[in-house]
Amino acid sequence: MKRIAIDMDEVIADTLEKFLNVCNTELALNLSKSDLTGRNLWDVIGKEHFPTLKGFVSEQDFFADLDVMPDSQDVIRRLMERYEVFISSAAMEVPTSFAAKFDWLKLHFGFIPPSHIVFCGDKSIINADYLIDDNARHFERFRGEGLLYTAPHNMRVEGYRRVNNWLEVEALFR
Repeated sequence: MKRIAIDMDEVIADTLEKFLNVCNTELALNLSKSDLTGRNLWDVIGKEHFPTLKGFVSEQDFFADLDVMPDSQDVIRRLMERYEVFISSAAMEVPTSFAAKFDWLKLHFGFIPPSHIVFCGDKSIINADYLIDDNARHFERFRGEGLLYTAPHNMRVEGYRRVNNWLEVEALFR
């Protein structure tokens, strides 16, 4: 059975919406998704806001109430009938996120066993045939095929097969 590794943030969890909400309400910025086309949030907000935003992100519950990406639950359930599916999050970048991310996964993706949830830093350690991720840097040393999940920040990235939503993911693996 082939393996599919799936990133969490911006792939199954709408982290960007939470970031934009925090930036606009707490930092008094007026950002939209279109402001991030081809750019990371950290490149847009200004260095003076880094400490404050990092403080919010480091709060233990920051990742607890993210919205689920449309169709991801149903498609992943169907993929699990024919593939071995793992969630792989580079959670080492925000170690305080472990509990909230794990609880979020239990709540929204409880059908994925805990043994198939991987919190790591460098995703090249993941032994899978495919990695669905919004950040192409994770594909550089990954041994399988990277599938770039479209997000505003990666709109200018080329060189990878791209999926725009979960129905496209399902069609690709059909």
